[in-house]
Amino acid sequence: MTFVKPKLEPEAVSVDEAVRVSGIGRTSVYALMKTGELPSFRLGKRRLIRLAAIRGLLERLEAEQRDRTA
Repeated sequence: MTFVKPKLEPEAVSVDEAVRVSGIGRTSVYALMKTGELPSFRLGKRRLIRLAAIRGLLERLEAEQRDRTA
């Protein structure tokens, strides 16, 4: 019997990882953090963004676009 260890997804990622997973440009990510549309927090010198916040932002942006075209 082989035990397969489940891969755990991080709860929060760096700005560079947020850019990679979201497809949003680095400058836009920083602008969204500045306006509070993309919540982030500092841990020591690192700026982290919860994956749930990224998903929420993408869902809101998608819904806004859908509403505008409907």
